[in-house]
Amino acid sequence: MATISLEEVRKIYAGGVEAVKSVSMDIADGEFIVLVGPSGCGKSTLLRMIAGLEEISSGTISIGDRVVNRIDPADRDIAMVFQNYALYPHMSVYNNLAYGLRNRGVPKDEIDRRVKEAARILEIGAFLERKPKALSGGQRQRVAMGRAIVREPAAFLFDEPLSNLDAKLRVQMRVEIKRLQKSLGTTSVYVTHDQLEAMTLADRLVVLNGGAIEQIGDPISVYEQPASTFVASFIGSPAMNLIPVSVRDGRATLDSETAAGGSSLSGPDLGNGTGYTLGVRPEHFVPASERPAGPGDLSLTVTTTVLEPVGAESYLYASIGGDSGATGATVTNSSAAHVVIRVPAAARHQPGEVLSFTATADRLHAFDKTTGKRIPR
Repeated sequence: MATISLEEVRKIYAGGVEAVKSVSMDIADGEFIVLVGPSGCGKSTLLRMIAGLEEISSGTISIGDRVVNRIDPADRDIAMVFQNYALYPHMSVYNNLAYGLRNRGVPKDEIDRRVKEAARILEIGAFLERKPKALSGGQRQRVAMGRAIVREPAAFLFDEPLSNLDAKLRVQMRVEIKRLQKSLGTTSVYVTHDQLEAMTLADRLVVLNGGAIEQIGDPISVYEQPASTFVASFIGSPAMNLIPVSVRDGRATLDSETAAGGSSLSGPDLGNGTGYTLGVRPEHFVPASERPAGPGDLSLTVTTTVLEPVGAESYLYASIGGDSGATGATVTNSSAAHVVIRVPAAARHQPGEVLSFTATADRLHAFDKTTGKRIPR
């Protein structure tokens, strides 16, 4: 096991395209770090630079107490698991697991011990004599992970290893990877664009945007205290509602001329102005009939557009606005802002239905509209 340290690491391609912008972070010994972000954010490039498969333009990468900038991938003491499995089709599972060790001159008895131990851990002992074509996708991915395990590396690197699996198998393999990493205690860096996968696996999330780090933190902290509108909209499914507002005399109003009375945006942190975005998670709205808006709370009247049942709950998609109700919210431009609200599974709201909801002051998030950065409350 080992620590991994990145200091001002950059990657600039021909033509001046900066794929990774001065990334610095420290990964603790035995920690499970997940790099998450949309396609093109630089997460796979960053992982490949740690692996040595991509040359860095500047900065320093250290694994343990060694600077590895100029060390070949094979000598960095890391093992990488790819999304396409990369198994040798003509070899048995046993030989796929043993191949790399044989090339390194590991004694035969030691190879046999490592292969059988990996097979035991991954529960693939019954498949050792099979060829990859006789295995399911999940079994092939277990073999790919086994090939990494037998090397007993200082760190595991995972490049979207579950992206080729169906939804049910992805859930199963997420649990397996988490269990495996905790059992082995090996430092791990995992790349995914799936925020749910990131939330369930990570000790810490590294949210990337445009080649730069937007936020680093444990999953719950990132979810509950997003550092920017980008993080707020990327982490969470459905995403956080982001509502452009102006503040006038302690009252937040939508920039689309929609009144959305009485939010907690007033106070010493935020003065009068138009440069704010109000954030509310879908699960933090409650019907106004159950909790009328109090001082500092946000109240909204919305018009239902779609009700989406997802099993244990449903999601209400709605435009802000409707007739004046108990909250006093009114609208002059109902197409300007939309929200998603979590409602009970038994809800049967119809398109065009006008409803009122409240979000309490402690559930509201404020962001600077220009920079997108969180405003401390």
